Amino acid sequence: MAMEQGGSCVRRGGLPRLWLELAGGFGGVVALLALAMTTLALPAGAAWGAGAVSLAISALILHFRRDPCDGLGPANRVTLARAALVAVLAGALAAPEWVDAHPVAIAIVAAIALLLDGVDGWVARRWRCESEFGARFDMELDAFLILVLCVHLLAMDKAGPWVLAIGAMRYAFVAAMRPWPWLERPLPDSRRRKLVCVWQVASLLLCLLPAIGGVLAAALLVPALVLLAWSFAVDVRWLYRTRPRR
Repeated sequence: MAMEQGGSCVRRGGLPRLWLELAGGFGGVVALLALAMTTLALPAGAAWGAGAVSLAISALILHFRRDPCDGLGPANRVTLARAALVAVLAGALAAPEWVDAHPVAIAIVAAIALLLDGVDGWVARRWRCESEFGARFDMELDAFLILVLCVHLLAMDKAGPWVLAIGAMRYAFVAAMRPWPWLERPLPDSRRRKLVCVWQVASLLLCLLPAIGGVLAAALLVPALVLLAWSFAVDVRWLYRTRPRR
C-alpha cells in the first residue's frame, strides 16, 4: 500500500510543491491522451472524460492534503502516476465502440496500473515515508480502478449488471458508515485483504482480453465476487465485535 509523509514547502515560481506535483500528474494524463489519440485514434470524448476524472482526483487530493506546501513524496508520486492511468481507463468509458475495438490496449493500461500498485508500497517502505494519507490514497484508487474495470466488462457484454457489485461493494461499505459509525474505525493490516484486492483486479484484467468469453469470464468473476464479499464480512464482523460499548 502506498503511504507518504509530507515534505517541506518547496516553491518554484511562487507555487507550492503540491500544486506543481499535481500539475505534473495532469500533464502525464495529457501526454497519455495525446499518444492514444495519435496512435490509436482515441475519440475526443474519451480524452475529455479522462481529463475531467484527472482533475477530480487532483481536487480530492487538495481537499484531503490540506497544506499545499506539503508535497506528496516519492511513493505517492508513483500512486499519482497510477491515477493517471486509471483516469485514462475511466475516460475511455465515454467511447464504448473504441473500447470494443481496442480491448488489448485497455488491458495493457490496466495491467500497468496493477503493477504500479506494488511499486508504490515498496517505495514507501524503502524510503520510510508511510502515512495515513498515502494508505487512504492507495486504497481509494484501488476501489475506483475496480469499479471502472467492472463497468468496462459490463459495456463489453462480458458479464451482466451483477459484476458491478464487485466495484460497488467498497462504496456500499462507506455509505453504511453513516448509520453505523462503528464501521469507520481503522482496520488492522491484513494480508488477506491485500490478496483479495489483487485477485479482484487480476480477474477483471484477464476478462478484458478478447480470448476470454462470457462463460469463462463468469467462472473468474463469480469467485472474485464471493471472495470479496467474504473479506468484507470478516472485516465487518471484527468491527462489530470490537465496537465501543456504552
